Amino acid sequence: MHSVTTAEDFAPDWAAIGVVILGVTAFAVGQGLTYPLIALILESRGVSSTMSGLNASVFALGLASSTLMIGTLTRRMRGDRLIIAALCGVSVALATFSAFDQMWVWFAARFLLGFCTSIIYTVSEAWLNTACPDRIRGRVSGAYSAGMCAGFAAGPLAIPLIGIEGGFAFALTAAYVALVAFASVMLGRYAKTKPEASQAGGLVTFVKLAPILTLMVLAFGFSDIAAISMIPLYFVERGYSTNFAAFVVTMVALPTAIAQPFVGWLLDRVSRPVVAVSGSLIAALAFLALPLMTSQAGLLIAVSILGAASFSLYTASLTLLGERFRGGLLVSGAAVFALSYAIGSAFGSGATGASMDLVSVDAGPVFTGLLMLVFTFVFAVNLLRIRQRN
Repeated sequence: MHSVTTAEDFAPDWAAIGVVILGVTAFAVGQGLTYPLIALILESRGVSSTMSGLNASVFALGLASSTLMIGTLTRRMRGDRLIIAALCGVSVALATFSAFDQMWVWFAARFLLGFCTSIIYTVSEAWLNTACPDRIRGRVSGAYSAGMCAGFAAGPLAIPLIGIEGGFAFALTAAYVALVAFASVMLGRYAKTKPEASQAGGLVTFVKLAPILTLMVLAFGFSDIAAISMIPLYFVERGYSTNFAAFVVTMVALPTAIAQPFVGWLLDRVSRPVVAVSGSLIAALAFLALPLMTSQAGLLIAVSILGAASFSLYTASLTLLGERFRGGLLVSGAAVFALSYAIGSAFGSGATGASMDLVSVDAGPVFTGLLMLVFTFVFAVNLLRIRQRN
């Protein structure tokens, strides 16, 4: 039976929640490093924005591939062990970037990074919602999102400290992720809950039951990757240094991390769909304002707002997932989230890079902002219809 359920009021499994947040933070450090670092390295080698966008799209292809296999993977290996295996895969991918310079190897490593990332996303989010009662779901989701964003913020910090050549930043991050995998094994021994296996046909079932939740994550993937992959190139094209461009990525992620616990608090206090619609609208307006900013301060404020607002869409989606679904559909829903993120991010990175190449440097944020306005309209209309039915 597939139905909307109400969470029981039970004690949180803090060990499981700790493993999930620790693991997703480590993966986010790797992703936060690779997006700007790879973009900047390819730019320094004379690779076009379109090719750089295609490389980022390979990451999304890896996401989609493992998402479609998640049912088989969760049935063959227990969920907590899958998370550890995926963290090890992230470490191997990062080490590959450090050891090789060939473009085709980087495409393969980017695919592996995406493949493992999807597993971490999917199983972690299902486990998080299994271990968490609804009365604190928004705040726990906010902490989860904050850990992810903090990882995104920490990753680019290696660039101005170490530089973009030599591969040492990749190697250092690979060692860190491997260490976190070991720590997760130790902490996971104290967990009282385990993530369940995805049910057969669960992905299609979830999309039918929650199309707007699916679209919300697709919109988040589009705006998130457009920001992370586009902004370093955008600032370099506007005449700023590569170190400043990397710093801007941190300025997207750090305020986002700080804001997510507050977003989580709001999700436990006010209408969760309203929080999602508000975040989407603010993100759209911030993207559209970016080309109008002429000072460094204005640019930094705009990217800070767009990062925090965009990610609030995901925090709200994760909270609504746990509020509405249980059991195998939690895993299926998290898998659909990963697939939606992959589709949105592939389109976001490819389309914004192409628009900057074919039109102008300002076309990237303008295109992203306009499409986010369309998403916001769809979300708002759906919310209004739900309220009218109730």
